[in-house]
Amino acid sequence: MKHSVTLMLFLTTALLLTSCAKEPKQEADEFLQRYNTQFQKLLTAANEAQWLANTDISDANDSLATEATKVLARFQGSKEVIEKTKNLLVQRDNLDPLQVRQLEKIRLFAAHAPGTIPAVVDSLISATTKQTSVLYGYEYMMTGSDGKPKKVTTNEIDRTLVESNNVKERLFAWETSKGVGVELRNGLEELQYLRNRVAREMGYNSYFDLEVADYGMSTSEMMVLMAKLVHELRPLYRELHTYARYELAKRYKQPVPDKLPAHWLPNRWGQNWPGLIKAVDLNEPFKTKTKEWIVEQSEKFYVSLGFPEMNKTFWEKSDLYPVEAGSARKKNNHASAWHINLADDYRSLMSIEPMAEWFRTSHHELGHIYYFIEYSNPDVPIVLRDGANRGYHEGIGDLMAIASMQQPYLQALGLLPSGKIDQTQWLLNEALSSSSIVFIPFAAGTMSHFEHDLYEQNLTKDEYNKRWWEYVERFQGIVPPTPRLSEYCDAATKTHIIDDPAQYYDYAISCVLKFQLHDYIAKNILKQSPNVCNYYGNKEVGDFLRSIMRPGASRDWREVLKEKTGEDLSARAMLEYYQPLTDYLKKVNAGRKATIN
Repeated sequence: MKHSVTLMLFLTTALLLTSCAKEPKQEADEFLQRYNTQFQKLLTAANEAQWLANTDISDANDSLATEATKVLARFQGSKEVIEKTKNLLVQRDNLDPLQVRQLEKIRLFAAHAPGTIPAVVDSLISATTKQTSVLYGYEYMMTGSDGKPKKVTTNEIDRTLVESNNVKERLFAWETSKGVGVELRNGLEELQYLRNRVAREMGYNSYFDLEVADYGMSTSEMMVLMAKLVHELRPLYRELHTYARYELAKRYKQPVPDKLPAHWLPNRWGQNWPGLIKAVDLNEPFKTKTKEWIVEQSEKFYVSLGFPEMNKTFWEKSDLYPVEAGSARKKNNHASAWHINLADDYRSLMSIEPMAEWFRTSHHELGHIYYFIEYSNPDVPIVLRDGANRGYHEGIGDLMAIASMQQPYLQALGLLPSGKIDQTQWLLNEALSSSSIVFIPFAAGTMSHFEHDLYEQNLTKDEYNKRWWEYVERFQGIVPPTPRLSEYCDAATKTHIIDDPAQYYDYAISCVLKFQLHDYIAKNILKQSPNVCNYYGNKEVGDFLRSIMRPGASRDWREVLKEKTGEDLSARAMLEYYQPLTDYLKKVNAGRKATIN
């Protein structure tokens, strides 16, 4: 009730401002000041409620999250805000560039929750919360070696897919991971309709079109960019695909297949292939470490670059480790970073265990946290406290993940033996296991094209699974081990389809961006090879990163990239980084049959 009263006061003030004769800059300034203040209050309440719903999944917490999000949505998408923003933007030539950027961001916020169709917006919020609860509250039951079903976590499923050489056990694990899709299928159809309804109300072709607009690009421009990235990196992916087919066939004592069976791969979606190269076992050294050490060392990494220590709120309110065995509490198992109040309340949700992937992930998530810290400054208005674009946030996180896996850094921590490491094998492991070469066909290919079709082409739910597997085979060269009928919904098992929709191209862009930034840091600041370098302790690296992070979304992302690196977005650095691997694989694969174009 308190929020509703405050909202009405704000909207009344907004209407008064509209009717007053004032200079455009003054009028915009007063509106933006009031909007930012109220937005911060309501966003904080919504984030707190969503945090609780994600860290303690229950119907009651879902309900609280739904209501808090609805209050925020009503404010962002109110008719008065839409009209005021529209009227001010008509006068953009008389406004400051920073005012215009804020107004454009506010217009995009409104497009996600237009007050002209409040019932649809409320239904969308409720449906999203319900689907998220189903996704993260699902109990996975896997057939054990004794033939009996047993409850397993997603971490246990992932561990089986990384470590097991038993093809039957792998199949059980893979099929178990797809069970939740059946439960999500009807709900995805509802979300698809509601999301498109909201976007089209504000003049966008689809929900996909609305999300792409945040980049200042059209849908067609974004899909051209995704096709370009897939094409540029295809020759190396083809070599990796061929290599994996032959090596895994040997491991599992099976004939070499034309396409990779999905359950042969160490990831539920084939988006990365960790552990495929046994010559580089990074998990063994972490067995002597604690889960607490993983995140504590991640913070030390940033502090060594000149960043501050994280505040008390982070350590007290984050949820960093798996739920204790026997606990009735359920939590979201997908790693994430949260900026609760767009100021000093920042937290992370993870399920850290002492293993290489969580070491990398922890450095990544703290990359988001330090981005939050940097742009939470008086020069960046509340509505622009975000990445230069969404891909920048992921790019910074992934950049630090690359840095965390550099040999000199790991050797200094005693996680790798000192001395020379086989650089080719190291590069091969990186290309397979990080968000890198094998990731692009999934991110720019399968995910981006499926979600494009889901919203732009209004796929029916009977088409979901068929279209998904068409793209998995086309872009990734992967096929399911068993028939995947239309009643399944394997796409929905990927969390982003449900709770971070129509934005997966962010990750493809960030993947290219991180190599571009890494290349610049290694060559121009560290004066070291991009393949073997060490950020740790270098304050100049920290200064460079802060210069990118501090402006948040107050500057155009293209200008920032060009200014800091001298280049537009390009896969050049990524291809150069892996050139030694490309040469090696061509020799290894000589005489082997390539089966993807």
